[in-house]
Amino acid sequence: MLSTAVYPLLLILSLLSQTTRAIERSFFQDDPAVLYSLITHRDHVNISLPEPVFFSDQMSSEQAFFFFRRLYRAFSTFEFYPDTELPILAQDRSFIFKARWSFRNRTSNDQHVLQVFFYLTGEPGPPADGRFYWKITEIRAEKL
Repeated sequence: MLSTAVYPLLLILSLLSQTTRAIERSFFQDDPAVLYSLITHRDHVNISLPEPVFFSDQMSSEQAFFFFRRLYRAFSTFEFYPDTELPILAQDRSFIFKARWSFRNRTSNDQHVLQVFFYLTGEPGPPADGRFYWKITEIRAEKL
């Protein structure tokens, strides 16, 4: 029988798993709306991607939506999967979801591979909701 201390951890991992699956879905379906729903609306999100994207800036969730819409139009995902079984605990209520993203340029057909780090932080939902949600506060990538 599980102790009562284990239940909150199981809930956190379950919600985290739902979030990481949604991130994967966003990339596979080239759907910026899914990613937009996961990005924090409380503050700016830092996005830093190396070549071939060459982008680094802080932006609002709305700006991030338009950025990823343009990105998905220019590049097509053919592989996106977690690099680890479980996200890495970064701080008390923060995790890092690390994934490998393989994609091609729709114009030139050049293929690229990046290791992408999604920094996820627990944020409370609407007051009537009473739950918290994992929100992306930063997206960084490095070339493999």
